[in-house]
Amino acid sequence: MKDNIETRVIGLFVVVVAILIYVTVTSVNNIKRSIATADWVNHTHDVILQADAVLSSLHAGDASLRTFLMTGDRRDQAAYRSAYAEMVEHLEQAKALTLHGEESVAIHSQFLQLEKLIKDRIDFTKTVVQAREQNGIDGARDLLAAHPDVEEIGRIQRSTSSVINQEKSFLRERDQDARAQALSTKWIVSMGLMVNFVLLGFVSWLMRDDLAARRKAAMALEEANAQLEIKVQQRTAELVASNTNLKKENLEKKWSNQALDHQLRYSQLIINSIDELIFVISKALNVSRINPAVLRVSGWEPTEIIAQPLDRIIQLPGGEGEAATTMMGAMREGREIQNRAANLVCKGGEPVAILFSLIPLHDQDKVVGGVVTVKLAQRAARA
Repeated sequence: MKDNIETRVIGLFVVVVAILIYVTVTSVNNIKRSIATADWVNHTHDVILQADAVLSSLHAGDASLRTFLMTGDRRDQAAYRSAYAEMVEHLEQAKALTLHGEESVAIHSQFLQLEKLIKDRIDFTKTVVQAREQNGIDGARDLLAAHPDVEEIGRIQRSTSSVINQEKSFLRERDQDARAQALSTKWIVSMGLMVNFVLLGFVSWLMRDDLAARRKAAMALEEANAQLEIKVQQRTAELVASNTNLKKENLEKKWSNQALDHQLRYSQLIINSIDELIFVISKALNVSRINPAVLRVSGWEPTEIIAQPLDRIIQLPGGEGEAATTMMGAMREGREIQNRAANLVCKGGEPVAILFSLIPLHDQDKVVGGVVTVKLAQRAARA
């Protein structure tokens, strides 16, 4: 019952946390989208302002141009040039604003078309001014009369108005998206909080019910403990008697183990005191123990010999692997090898002539390992 309630409580808390995470992630995403929408709205307003500025500069420049054509005043000429320069600057800014973004392809292409119209308009203005300077005001009037000036300005106005209308249409769409996002966020947060409050209330009820059950279980446990105490006292008396007998047995085992440890220590001291090189090997011909004479003669460290194949240290004249083959056959047949000539590989690299003997170790008629004794050939010859 305890595990069941804990599982339910943990499961409900997991659901509550999952809902909170979902609400948080959704809200953050909607906020990010709202921020992006607000940035895009500001960007769209900038594009509209630049487009309006293009038209305003065009009208101001045309007015100053006509004044200059009538008066020939250089101040009017400077005024229309300044207005046209501002118009080109606003157009470049509008192109830069629409170079990237969701609507960049359509709007940017329209600004490129508008750029061509404005360029044609500026080129025509230069032609009119040149005619005014060469042929006077009559030459400029004739050129204006022959050129579809009004139609050209109308095309520029229509192109600019089309850009502004499209941007305003985009603004309306974004406004609808922003409202939908706000409503979605409000609904998700409200529903998430409501569901979480319901789940938390249910968790509180489960915990309250669990506490009541635990109190009943505690009372039952107290009664069981009282009965158990009597049984424990009886069992303790039995354990005391058993413990006394066990101490006697442990004392006997301790004496036996001490005797065995002394025997093993004496055996090790005897092996270490022998001048001959002694290798204790496994059935697989891996070195398991050595005496100090091996280290003194070979120059190897214990870690470089222990757990290594014996034929790495002792090699027969027959070639590499011959020692392993010979000893493996002897171990398999359970026979001894006495005073066999071989070479001891030292750490310096120079082999030393030796005579080795192999005595297999048996355990219940099975060979479990062996002892290899090694004599230096020079010492053996002197002996």
